[in-house]
Amino acid sequence: MDHLDEKACKSAGMAVRDTLDTINGKWKLLILLTLFKGGKRRFRELSKEINISPRVLSRELQELEMNKLVSRTVSDTRPVTIEYNITPYCQTLGPVLRAMKEWGEQHRVEILGKKSV
Repeated sequence: MDHLDEKACKSAGMAVRDTLDTINGKWKLLILLTLFKGGKRRFRELSKEINISPRVLSRELQELEMNKLVSRTVSDTRPVTIEYNITPYCQTLGPVLRAMKEWGEQHRVEILGKKSV
């Protein structure tokens, strides 16, 4: 990143903090990555695939939905079917997630001297 003056640095800091506040925690990125790679999922599918408790998954999905990163679709079936998917707005996070993945792989090599599986 280029050298920033004090005002630009504070603004960049706020922007990064906002980003981290939106996707922070142990589960949000895993949920988003799962939806990015595989498309829409039912609640139970997400819970099993990520190995997350239903209570925690429900809370995380609500927060992601509140931040317009995940959409929730309820189908009037018996039993009711609820599916989750990333939103078009969430697609803008794609480059950020790819950059984080690439940096994480590079970091693993740097620190451990080996690539991840």
